[in-house]
Amino acid sequence: MAELTAAIRIGVAEPRRLSQRSRLLRRALLLLAPSLVFLALFTYWPVLQVAWQSLRVETFGGTAHWGLDNFRRLFADPHFAAATVNNLVYAVGTLVPSIALALLFAVGLRDSTRLNSLLRTLFVMPMLIPLVAAAALFSFIFLPRYGLIGHQLGWLGLEAVNWLGNPDLALAAIIVLTIWKNAGYYMLFFLAGLQGIPDDLYEAARIEKASAWQRFRRITLPLLMPTTTFVAVIALLQVLTNVDHIILLTQGGPSDSTNVILHYIYQQAHENYDAGLAAAATVVSVAALLALSVLSLRSLERGIHYEG
Repeated sequence: MAELTAAIRIGVAEPRRLSQRSRLLRRALLLLAPSLVFLALFTYWPVLQVAWQSLRVETFGGTAHWGLDNFRRLFADPHFAAATVNNLVYAVGTLVPSIALALLFAVGLRDSTRLNSLLRTLFVMPMLIPLVAAAALFSFIFLPRYGLIGHQLGWLGLEAVNWLGNPDLALAAIIVLTIWKNAGYYMLFFLAGLQGIPDDLYEAARIEKASAWQRFRRITLPLLMPTTTFVAVIALLQVLTNVDHIILLTQGGPSDSTNVILHYIYQQAHENYDAGLAAAATVVSVAALLALSVLSLRSLERGIHYEG
């Protein structure tokens, strides 16, 4: 009898639970509806449009057919190959120095003193400057004869250098601007990561008479690996998605020496009016970016974690 009563209670309670769950689900969907609408209109629909456009091949007579011709033209385009190589050089030349400088600044300014607070503010200030304004500032710095660097070289009796007009130096100048802009921003992440490392580890290392370099190599670097991987992902996204300074300073030149993938897409879509080629380049770049992000996040999950 007791088992029958319990079964009846369970049978009555089960529909109530299902009804309560359905009400909670409807309420959650109602609250999420505005965000879902915006995501559908401004994220997922444009993605579908780009994918559709990349497979649609238009001919001169106005007719169109479906296929992979846009991707074939893309991989056969030497300008796309040059943009890809430039993007790789730009990424490596920007990420490694930026992250190294950010880590160096964070370790050196870890202690909270008045001088360190002032230096932190100075290092973070470039982050607050819009990228277009920073590009305008560096256009004056890199001006061949009358810019800041050119004036100092002339004062020293040296020949002025056309930094942005020389194909061998233009990309390096863009890299310098990017490092100056982002190193202080990445420093903030490393400062937050350093706060989570227990001081007991450093005290124990000092008792064992470990040098500063040994403490940095054995304690700081391993325990900052999750932070380093996260910063690398953020830096990679910024390198591949920021193109305002290139448009303002060099417009991809001279001789395609500063042309990157995102600027190549802009050229094909708005200058050459080749929507199919621009869409194909967008699909390839997004796929590569997604793959790199997934690999970085997986390495982040396998990183060393610790408790404060």
